[in-house]
Amino acid sequence: MSAPGWNANAIPDQTGRVAVVTGATSGTGFQAALALAGRGARVILACRNASKAEEAIGRIRAVHPRAQVEVQALDLGSLASVRAAAAVIRARTERLDLLLNNAGVMIPPHGRTEDGFETQIGTNHFGHFALTGLLLEHLLATPGSRIVTMSSLAHRNGRIQADDLNFERGYRAWAAYSQSKLANLLFAFELHRRLEAAGISTLSVAAHPGWARTELQRHAGWIRWMRALGLEALLSQDAAGGALPLLRAATDPTVEGGVYYGPTGFQELKGAPAPVAPIALSRDRDLQAWLWRRSEESTGVAYPI
Repeated sequence: MSAPGWNANAIPDQTGRVAVVTGATSGTGFQAALALAGRGARVILACRNASKAEEAIGRIRAVHPRAQVEVQALDLGSLASVRAAAAVIRARTERLDLLLNNAGVMIPPHGRTEDGFETQIGTNHFGHFALTGLLLEHLLATPGSRIVTMSSLAHRNGRIQADDLNFERGYRAWAAYSQSKLANLLFAFELHRRLEAAGISTLSVAAHPGWARTELQRHAGWIRWMRALGLEALLSQDAAGGALPLLRAATDPTVEGGVYYGPTGFQELKGAPAPVAPIALSRDRDLQAWLWRRSEESTGVAYPI
């Protein structure tokens, strides 16, 4: 299963394939969209900010003039927006080969989504849970399709607060972020189990970018301190490097469902992508099943498997 030194040059031809990438205006999402478009895929940039999305398309076409790229408005913090976006994607496409659940928010000030969820669990998990469920029939109908969900090293500190998912009893930004990233893994692994049990070939895979220098970290004050000490450049990688685990999980023919990809360098902060080990809690089947039920109840989206 290993491929030392795997990089974007190893992405197979994607001609004829359709990919949806959330959060594709910058960072790892943009780099993933750029790479897939460059290999011939039709890429739908599912983004909240339309003007940034159009700018991203211009940047992609500056590198790949014949790229098939388009924008779909999507606010993962609004279930109404998720439903509307999924309906348009289903209407505009006959197939869906790749869904890259990449978008996310990290340690913002306390807030609530349109539907009342704490911002991070609402955007990072519930929004993607709903989007995946609403697009699943298209994915199931497409041979070789994959769903890749982006987690984070922060999942290692994550705990699911079953009695207070929305931090109504005191907001702690890092705890809420870590919970949402653990939720991403619980979801990806439970989805894999359900697909496999149903004998469905669609793969559910997870990934993390290591420490990638992106806009996601704009609320993290410690980044400025690390930068001043010269440690950021030493320990991190650029957004293109951070996108490689996502891209390998999405395109490598040897990938298996239920696997977690990340950088293989020091502490998984940077380096070539390969399977890495998540914390044991992410493999807890009872917790996976509980979160799945809670997610269906909270979003009103039931999966057709």
